[in-house]
Amino acid sequence: MLPKYKRVLLKLSGESLMGENNFGLDANVIAKYAKDIKQITEMGVQVALVIGGGNIYRGMNEAETGIERAQGDYMGMLATVINGMAVQSGLEKVGVYTRLQSAIKMEQIAEPYIRRRAIRHLEKGRVVIFGAGTGNPYFTTDTAGSLRAIEIKADVILKGTRVDGIYTADPEKDPTATKFDKISFADCISKKLSVMDMTAFTLCMENNLPIIVFDMNKPGNLMSVITGEKVGTLVS
Repeated sequence: MLPKYKRVLLKLSGESLMGENNFGLDANVIAKYAKDIKQITEMGVQVALVIGGGNIYRGMNEAETGIERAQGDYMGMLATVINGMAVQSGLEKVGVYTRLQSAIKMEQIAEPYIRRRAIRHLEKGRVVIFGAGTGNPYFTTDTAGSLRAIEIKADVILKGTRVDGIYTADPEKDPTATKFDKISFADCISKKLSVMDMTAFTLCMENNLPIIVFDMNKPGNLMSVITGEKVGTLVS
């Protein structure tokens, strides 16, 4: 089977790496994701990754924590680097060559983010993990994912979540919620569906970058998305 997409950016939440835990990392989840990613790289698909940091630190409410917003956001960026290192380790364990690039300089553990270098790594078949968000406070990892996907000219953003697509309401709370197979950017806005935060979403819309929201935890789903099967919800 031939892949439908040549270059993809896979966006994972930090929470997805927790598995059944309440905090931190689950080695089994990382191993499973690594196997799934390896499968698609073997088909010749170029893969970039952006991972959130919510499993380690989520920018908390300043009033509750006493930590100002910008400082909290930088703490969150460091959490994404820890997750990036963990996933890098998981991928290398199964024989996938990777590079971790950080938007905040930390030479001992990651390359600095350089767009041309990232593209070169992808062309050589390496998985590139983008850590530390955009390097700026007040931007989420969703925005970092959209920005990096546009910069590396990815064909699509694959947003791996716990639900199998976009619904009319939260399916975990509303049993009558129905799923969209595909939906336009404009409809998402008018229906107030939260696919990503608004900054990230607008970036994708302005640059005609499609987003596929799908359940990353279902075995074989990533492969199905790559080969063009009807999995999840396509926003375009």
